[in-house]
This record gives sequence, C-alpha cells and structure tokens, in this order.
Amino acid sequence: MIEVEHLSKRFGDVTAVNDLSFTVRPGEVLGFLGPNGAGKTTTMRMITGFLHPDRGTVRVFGHDIRTEPLAAKAMLGYLPEGAPAYGEMTPRAFLGFIARVRGLKGAERRRRIDAVVERLALGPVLDRPIDTLSKGFKRRVGLAQAILHRPPALILDEPTDGLDPNQKHEVRTLIRELAETSLVIVSTHILEEVGAVCSRALIIARGRLLADGTPAELERRSRYHGAVCLQVRGGLPADLALLPGLAAVEHDPRFPERRWLIPEAGVDLYPKVRDFVAERRLDVVELTVERGRLDEVFRAITR
Repeated sequence: MIEVEHLSKRFGDVTAVNDLSFTVRPGEVLGFLGPNGAGKTTTMRMITGFLHPDRGTVRVFGHDIRTEPLAAKAMLGYLPEGAPAYGEMTPRAFLGFIARVRGLKGAERRRRIDAVVERLALGPVLDRPIDTLSKGFKRRVGLAQAILHRPPALILDEPTDGLDPNQKHEVRTLIRELAETSLVIVSTHILEEVGAVCSRALIIARGRLLADGTPAELERRSRYHGAVCLQVRGGLPADLALLPGLAAVEHDPRFPERRWLIPEAGVDLYPKVRDFVAERRLDVVELTVERGRLDEVFRAITR
C-alpha cells in the first residue's frame, strides 16, 4: 500500500500541504480532489520523491521515500501534470530511454515497449517528434512511460485534463483496467472523474484533508440526496408544499415545468410523492430520485 503520514510542505509563507494523512490499498482507485491550489500536485510530488516534505513520511509498499528512494520509486509509475516529455524525441526513442532507466533489457524491453504501444494505440505516431503530437497523444505517451515497467502503484496527476470526450473515455477505461493489478491515485479537479473511475475519494483544500469516502458516501452528504425530481402535465397542485417531510421545492429556469423536491434530513420522500401523484391521478412526465450532487458537496466542503 501507499501510506502518507502527517505530510506537510511550505513554500515561503504559503502552506501548500498541512498535516495530511491517508492510505491507499491495492485494488483502489483513489480520487484526490480539490480546487486549484489545494495542494494536490505538491502532494503527488512528495509521494513520488520529486519533492521532500518539511515534515511527515511516505511509504510505498513499506519503503520510505526518503530513506529508500530507489526501492520506493521502482514500485511507482508517475504521470506528472501536463505529461512532460523530451519534445525532440519520438515516442519510440522516449520509451526506449525510459525502459533503460527502469532497468529493462533485451527481449523483455522490446516486449514491454510493444505492449504499451499497442495498449495506448501509439503506432501511428511512434516515429514523430513528441512536440508535434496532439495533446491527446502526448498524454498517451505519458501514460505509456508510467506503466511501462508494470508498477504496482500508479500516480496520475490530472490524466484527462484538456482531452476531448473520446480521449477522456479511453483514458478512464485504461485506468479501470490498470486498477485490476495496481493501486491508482488520480489527482483531479474534474468531479465527473470520481464517478467514472474512482472507488474512493479524498477532498482537500488549503492543504488539509476535509473528506474521505466512497463516491456514494460523499453524495449522501448532499442536500439533494434522496431529492425527488417531478414533472407533471398541467402543473403541480399547490398543496404539494404541505407534504410531510418536504423541506423545499426548487426549480431550474431551463426546465420550467420540472421541480426538485428536497427532503428533510433522514426522510425518504419518494414513497410520499408517489402516493401523492397516484391519489390525485396526476399525469406524470418524470419521477426520479437523486443520488446526491458531488459538485454541491465539493463546494460546501471546500468553501
């Protein structure tokens, strides 16, 4: 596993990471969430040994990143923010260089390079300078170097930032596949990433850990958890507002006929709404229950 204990880092008067502790176990895809400037990238750099913490410890499968850096880094695959690479090199040359750095030799090196090239569909650009590639292909090259040595732990910093919807889908599919054999930490500010790939999420702001749970657990903290979305033809009766357990009725200007019925804490509102519309024989267009809104939880926590 990866163990982070009481990690702290300052840059001058700015505290980027403040007493951060968490663990990640094999099989988990951990979403590391926070607004811009929350300390996500600084934490990733300390986990991978790129930066030294002012205080605290990081252990990668039992190896301390400060006292056993080579052993710890051998267990890691790292995609830094922006997927930096040597722009004048081709993907073929770059992956060959990374393979040598990772100690891969001979037939094994060729097999590993061929495998990541096929997995990330790099064949069409294999001999083009990296600087000439699209952002999507550059990100694929970055992912290829991160998984080349089949590490048991992957650290991916903003892996889908700036990609188009098709490219995001491809990268998220790859992350889910990689999680079958590796633990994965995905640093992101894109909330849809959590529901798409993560089994657990941490939310940080101002360098501090504010929430830790599964996506479903975090959604349950939303005031919209259990809210009922209702639309009927002809408009809603006025006495709907008197329904027991109803805290508020909201609408979205984009959907004038649709209403969100917000329950009081701990109330299962759906059966009450279902019975209400059945008794009055309302012509229902839509009747659904919300799981909760992660974006609303995120704003409430980080503000």
